[in-house]
Amino acid sequence: MDTINSLYTLWLEKAVADPDLKTELESVSGKEEEISDRFYRDLEFGTGGLRGVIGAGTNRMNVYTVGKASQGLANYVKKSGKKDLKIAVAYDSRIKSDVFAKRAASIFVANGIKAYIYPELMPTPMLSFAVRALKCDAGVIVTASHNPAKYNGYKVYGDDGCQVTLEAAEAILSEIDSLDIFSDVVTGDFEECIANGSIEYIGQDVIDDYIANVKKQSLHPDLCATSGLKVVYTPLNGAGNKPVRRILSEIGINDVVVVKEQENPDGNFTTCPYPNPEIREALTLGLELCKTEKPDLLLATDPDSDRVGIAVPDGDQYVLFTGNEVGAMLLEYICKERIANGTMPERPVAVKTIVTTDLVNAIAEKYGVELYETLTGFKFIGEQIGFLEDKGEADRYIFGFEESYGYLAGSYVRDKDAVVASMLICEMAAFYRTKGISLVQARAEMYKEYGFYCNQLETFTFEGESGMKKMSEIMDKMRHSYPTEIAGSKVIGLADYEESYKVDFATGNKTELTLPKSNVVTLYLENHESIIIRPSGTEPKIKLYYTTVGTSVEDAKAKQSAYSAEFTKLIK
Repeated sequence: MDTINSLYTLWLEKAVADPDLKTELESVSGKEEEISDRFYRDLEFGTGGLRGVIGAGTNRMNVYTVGKASQGLANYVKKSGKKDLKIAVAYDSRIKSDVFAKRAASIFVANGIKAYIYPELMPTPMLSFAVRALKCDAGVIVTASHNPAKYNGYKVYGDDGCQVTLEAAEAILSEIDSLDIFSDVVTGDFEECIANGSIEYIGQDVIDDYIANVKKQSLHPDLCATSGLKVVYTPLNGAGNKPVRRILSEIGINDVVVVKEQENPDGNFTTCPYPNPEIREALTLGLELCKTEKPDLLLATDPDSDRVGIAVPDGDQYVLFTGNEVGAMLLEYICKERIANGTMPERPVAVKTIVTTDLVNAIAEKYGVELYETLTGFKFIGEQIGFLEDKGEADRYIFGFEESYGYLAGSYVRDKDAVVASMLICEMAAFYRTKGISLVQARAEMYKEYGFYCNQLETFTFEGESGMKKMSEIMDKMRHSYPTEIAGSKVIGLADYEESYKVDFATGNKTELTLPKSNVVTLYLENHESIIIRPSGTEPKIKLYYTTVGTSVEDAKAKQSAYSAEFTKLIK
């Protein structure tokens, strides 16, 4: 505790760049637990960058932790030996996002690196696009995606427009760890840098080029204008408002009603404390508006507009579709219509993560699509696009998605993109509408043809220092003391992505896994079912992914509930 108290005292003296920090530090004086939580560790920097609660201390997001990360990134980029280095910066609607972004840009310039920054909040995929369009050496976006309002984050991208790899993240971390948070960070004045041109606002031409690339992914560009599709849209007080509404307008969907309370940026997310389109609570106001507007589709994008969720009418109710369902339906729509249009490339490729539904395996097989599987995280999907591009085969990539509501068609960016996903979902809905088919009916037909899959995610939160220890214990238990049976179904195999092996318990056969090491364990059950366990890379949570297969959707869901009830006891 002596070290922690010394850090606390040092911060009281040195942390003067943001008056909010001193006020917070003074408010916790004498409160050992509060002080410890702020200083017991540094925020972890990994492939997801930084993410944490906004506030004072080494374990918080503030101008100093952002500054140290930015100085470390600058040092890393400069070691390339290249001249005329450039870094692109963007930010979303979160509290202090603009402050942190401007701080980062000013630090890059103070280190002799040209900085480009968007003049207002922008979606995460538009940062990925800017890195490539402006031929930058790296990129940064300040966002905590769909986390609650108390969080913010700092994502780093490589020159390929993809989130940094593990190797690059470790090299950047090494630079960060070598720095003193107060004395080793150099910075300049943002407004002076704008005035002298060392920081440059990203122009409208880049934004227009991004929108043009999104539109190129349309399969039926003239269909939406005559379809009569009506949409209720909520950007959940985030960055999607302008680009999503623009792309919908440009493809001819003009009957768009926006949820007014969630239209404009609001980092407090006053009407949706958990601004995550994966959960029903975030869509409450949108669903209420649907009762009077009666649209064909409710569309919701998260604060940094890289994820999108939907609800559609089913009788008098609006039902939410899962990310797995939307992704599988989009893959089938893209395959079917690209073949019909004559635009399907030779040897087409789709990409999914290991926790994403196996339903798409059957779809890919039917349409002759090669399906790649990656670790969890869209950076790994972006990496596969890069591998194809290196071989001159980027056009083979037709679609990639992950179960957590992230989708990408086209190779113009290297991250999930709610703008292109919103366009394609609306186009798909319009297409089926002109055929007299609802999205609910289209989903039912998909299940009927390929099998009744239930893919369910459960999360368990473990806050603070004790929570980190508990999560480590749970993962150790899953590796070495796993159950042999769950709700009457035998555990027939295990995959450990950290130890890089997979074992079949019936035969004893053990095979090597070739994916990068990751703290993930899969328990394989009978009937092609599984439970995947992993700690979140960005939140203090354990995530469980259930896959069940039944004779109907209801049967598959009942099996998942039975597994959940029993498995939950094992980790509490």
